[in-house]
Amino acid sequence: PLAAAAAAGAPLAALLNARAAQAGAAWPRLAAGPLRFVAQAALPEGEAYEAFVARTAQVPTRDNLHDFFNALVWLQQPGLKRRLHELQAREIARDGVGARRGPLRDAVTLFDENGALLQAPLPLLDALRGRRWRELFVTHRALWREARLALVGHALMEKLVQPYKAITAHVLVVDEGGDVLAPLDAVAPGPHRKPFLPLPLLGVPGWWAENEASGFYDDAEVFRPPRAPAPASPSACISAGTSAASSRGR
Repeated sequence: PLAAAAAAGAPLAALLNARAAQAGAAWPRLAAGPLRFVAQAALPEGEAYEAFVARTAQVPTRDNLHDFFNALVWLQQPGLKRRLHELQAREIARDGVGARRGPLRDAVTLFDENGALLQAPLPLLDALRGRRWRELFVTHRALWREARLALVGHALMEKLVQPYKAITAHVLVVDEGGDVLAPLDAVAPGPHRKPFLPLPLLGVPGWWAENEASGFYDDAEVFRPPRAPAPASPSACISAGTSAASSRGR
């Protein structure tokens, strides 16, 4: 009914807020109060979206698929969405809004838009970390019955409306009983420190009929091999050699 009413042209924010009365105490709450969806025009000029959400408990919402899926994640995973916005608001309060996001905000935004949560048997996780795609999807295919994969990125969901082979999620591995978002808190400055694993979604058994074909996983443009380690710089090699020589001399 919600999707049909939105498709018929009803304002999405009003449709979502109408559900608050039905949900009662189960309706999501933020520190600033009960969650509300408002028109995009309610966002003051110059104020960051995430800071506005944290300050008002109001989510600016446009009448489009992107914001429709964002709202669904708010309703299905309110604790996770609340935590993501708390992390964003904390960074904005400390550093302000500059031309570029810091590493933590960058990682949180990426996960919010394109993230997924994966709880899976160790052989699957080892193969995923090593980008050993045939091992992940063919050798251990039966183990996917024991895995739990939950999409949380609303842009990721929007892509799947018109699916294509290369759609890739940024996955956080979930330990049994652990804090889902703890890895985000540990993100440090640097271009390669995001704690995500790339997972081509349509390679997951049962997610797309075409991945039953024998050659499906041979596409190296989608199922890319591991990155080769960066070669050590000459200065690093000289430094390492000097340190080793010094150690032998002691």
